[in-house]
Amino acid sequence: MAQSQGTSHNQLSQSPALHPPRIRLTGRSITIEPLSAAHAEDLFSCVGGLENASLWTYMPAGPFESKASLETYINSVISSEDSVFSALIDPASQRAVGYLGLLRIDLKNRIVEIGSIMLSPTLQRSTAATEAYYLMAKMVFEDLGFRRYEWKCNNLNTPSKNAAIRLGFTFEGIFRQHMIVKGLNRDSAWFSIIDSEWPSIKNAFEKWLDPTNFDADGNQRKSLASFR
Repeated sequence: MAQSQGTSHNQLSQSPALHPPRIRLTGRSITIEPLSAAHAEDLFSCVGGLENASLWTYMPAGPFESKASLETYINSVISSEDSVFSALIDPASQRAVGYLGLLRIDLKNRIVEIGSIMLSPTLQRSTAATEAYYLMAKMVFEDLGFRRYEWKCNNLNTPSKNAAIRLGFTFEGIFRQHMIVKGLNRDSAWFSIIDSEWPSIKNAFEKWLDPTNFDADGNQRKSLASFR
């Protein structure tokens, strides 16, 4: 599929992107599989309850005080035809430790957003989380033919904005008064990766994820940004 360069003067293929499938993706430190109600128990144990309420501050739903309420939410999002949600599985324990979604799927214009990302405290700032982002982006660009991969978040959500930049997304601006979420105004910060940028971003991911980039304790030797 022809790559774009972010300009209206390019002649582009009219072929649509492929719809994201509900499939299993396997990495060294993370497994991604279709989200289902069967993951509710694992997820509630690591992100549910009042003790984890702060994890849901910038999420469109939650926090969830019971496994049943989380299961109801999972059933609602996986039944939508406008998004595809995946569970993030720890290979060692085979337990779900987070989830994420591909949202706002626009096959004609070949645009998709990664969002509704919920990572358990143990998954946050981990090699496994970075590998999950890599596996999703690789599928989006190389298998499905999207030309624009979006990330947006509440402008108050500094960790999410920092994560987007670290992962190679380009900041595009602020949509003021973009949403009302849980009764509060939300200004949204927008980021993207386009297909012409993916080869260099992919190269950085793969160099960073290489086992030689980590010491015996699992600490990185070089940052992800240093490979770009």
